[in-house]
Amino acid sequence: MENHEGQIRSDVDGYLDFFLACGGTDVPYLRLHFPRYLATRARFLSHWQGPTRGALLDVGAHWLHQSVLYAQQGFDVTAVDVPTTFEDDRVRKLADRHHVRLLSQTNPETADALCSLPDATFDVVLLTEIIEHITFNPVNMWREIYRVMKSGAHLIVTTPNYYALRGRVWHWLRFLSGLGSGVDVEHLLLEPSFAHHWKEYSLEELRGYFRILSLDFRIVDAAHVEKYSTSARHGFAEALARQMERAIPFLRPNLYMHFRLEKERGIRLEPRWQL
Repeated sequence: MENHEGQIRSDVDGYLDFFLACGGTDVPYLRLHFPRYLATRARFLSHWQGPTRGALLDVGAHWLHQSVLYAQQGFDVTAVDVPTTFEDDRVRKLADRHHVRLLSQTNPETADALCSLPDATFDVVLLTEIIEHITFNPVNMWREIYRVMKSGAHLIVTTPNYYALRGRVWHWLRFLSGLGSGVDVEHLLLEPSFAHHWKEYSLEELRGYFRILSLDFRIVDAAHVEKYSTSARHGFAEALARQMERAIPFLRPNLYMHFRLEKERGIRLEPRWQL
């Protein structure tokens, strides 16, 4: 990333300065996810051959932790999230300083924030660590995202791997004790809205998701990704888990998918009640 002198910066403390200068942010969250932001950006840019200053849409941008990273890279960034986030003075000041356009979305199901934008606006769309939080039928949302993407635009999706070695699929004791699966009751009641992972995917499921949505989404890159950040624990169990994840990609904790959109067929799905 670039600092105000135009030099490349990739350390989290240097990046935090941008946010602290505007009043602060959720520092632990940024520190935890900063390695993911860098790894995702590096992987995407390895395939990027678009304009030097492409138009980028960050869906679910929240505190702009990732939006600012791409703005510093030279992208023309538009960030979308719920109104309560963008009403925060710190977020608004940060957006103004780094020329990030804010769009408040009151109804994610219809993607109402995008309705005012012209067709074929964006070269890149980020949907990172968002798809697992969606609780509504997403077809109308995808129609709007599809509409504002240019033909040839790139879509980057990251999400946890359901089959991760340390993921919920392996919580057999909870299942056998009669406590079910998915979001547990404690997290359901104690975490705020939008925090829960309602649906986690396998890599094959994600392929199927976009294949059903529209064959216009062409896969550029798809991968099981190792843990982005180093754990504070360096014991035997952590080392063994790391070795297994390196040896068996299927067990890695994260999924990465990069699509290129070729606008030919459109999105023709019509959700309906099952009888």
